Amino acid sequence: MGPFRRALAWLAAMLLAAAAHAAPVLVLEVQDAIGPASASYMLRGIARAEAEGAPLLVIRLDTPGGLDLSMRQVIQAILASRVPVAVYVSPEGARAASAGTYILYAAHIAAMAPATTLGAATPVAIGIGGERKPAAPASAASAVAGPADPMTAKQVHDAAAYIRGLAQQRGRNAEWAERAVREAVTLTASEAVREHVVDLVAKDVPDLLAQVDGRKVQLQDREVTLATRGAATERLLPDWRQRLLSVIANPSLALMLLMIGLYGLAFEFMSPGLVAPGVIGGICLLLALFALQMLPVNYAGLGLIVLGMLLLAAEIAAPSFVLGAGGAVALLAGGLLLFDRDVPGMAVPLVLILELVVASVGFVLLAGGMAWRARRRPVVTGVEEMIGASGVVLPTEPAGAWAQVRGERWRVASPEPLHAGQRVRVTALRGLTLDVLPEPESPGGPR
Repeated sequence: MGPFRRALAWLAAMLLAAAAHAAPVLVLEVQDAIGPASASYMLRGIARAEAEGAPLLVIRLDTPGGLDLSMRQVIQAILASRVPVAVYVSPEGARAASAGTYILYAAHIAAMAPATTLGAATPVAIGIGGERKPAAPASAASAVAGPADPMTAKQVHDAAAYIRGLAQQRGRNAEWAERAVREAVTLTASEAVREHVVDLVAKDVPDLLAQVDGRKVQLQDREVTLATRGAATERLLPDWRQRLLSVIANPSLALMLLMIGLYGLAFEFMSPGLVAPGVIGGICLLLALFALQMLPVNYAGLGLIVLGMLLLAAEIAAPSFVLGAGGAVALLAGGLLLFDRDVPGMAVPLVLILELVVASVGFVLLAGGMAWRARRRPVVTGVEEMIGASGVVLPTEPAGAWAQVRGERWRVASPEPLHAGQRVRVTALRGLTLDVLPEPESPGGPR
């Protein structure tokens, strides 16, 4: 029995060594609206899991929803993934609303923590709807009061078909999925398991790994049996680029960068040579444009913001209550229209918009007041200042009459005879010659 026991010990050691060197389960944490930054983070996580041969990728999800384009990018990556993907709505109190519900339906394993919710997946469109008309349901399961206008009806039908296809592919409740789109219904974790919307409820990631151990998962080209009980986990954090994207792609910050950029360039054009406002404004404007091209922008709102700032700049150059009031109204309307306030995570707070408008108007009032006081100030330099200036005639020279005015020596011409020491007053400037007239002498004699 000695050799047999040694063989068993060697085999056990080999298995332990293999387990120690096995790739860990990767864990991603998404706790924000689904946007370009979070989509890039999840795509990077899937690629990393495939490269390392991870037995499972877990996405801990807590989201109010987000952008349709980013959501579809994530879903396409999950469907094409060569490793199983588990979407886990966590921690307790989290939700997978709107776009999060679609991603949950696309996952190979759908799990929720206790006291979490999912649903309310009705799509939200940017723009103003037209006349509301009833739309026919796409299937008998969806024969409920549907969206009223044709454009919204198209979007809802498309979204319902999309999530229904995901449900059918993963063997989940397609009828409830369509209701989540058309009726914006929601479920708790226990209800979701009972309705066959998710696979299980787990209190944490180790519990999730223990429950899915031994499950069979169908990937694109093969069936995989999960071996995850007691597996090591590795938390994958966003890299610097994704963190920068998540900051810049925030609608509130994008609006602030846009206004700072426009103000900086306006300062530079109004006072050429300051350099700093132009540099800062150019950088902020480019960052704002980068953020806006990733976000669902309403270009009418963007145009109103630019128009409002142009009107406020015109108010500084030519003070007028009409220009300033029009600029303030345009800024307020542009801030409200720039992003759709109904898209989860994409709304700019009304308080921030009002603060930016008030700050802009305050700046215009300050700059306009300074310009108005500068216009009323007497001229102290230039040609205009020479008119009316007083001077003293210098001794006569063969080259003509000269006088000292404002501490400078000027050639002078007068229709009346002049003599040295006589005080004169400038009436006009012709090139380098001053036209002067003698000042009346005081009763006591020459001054």
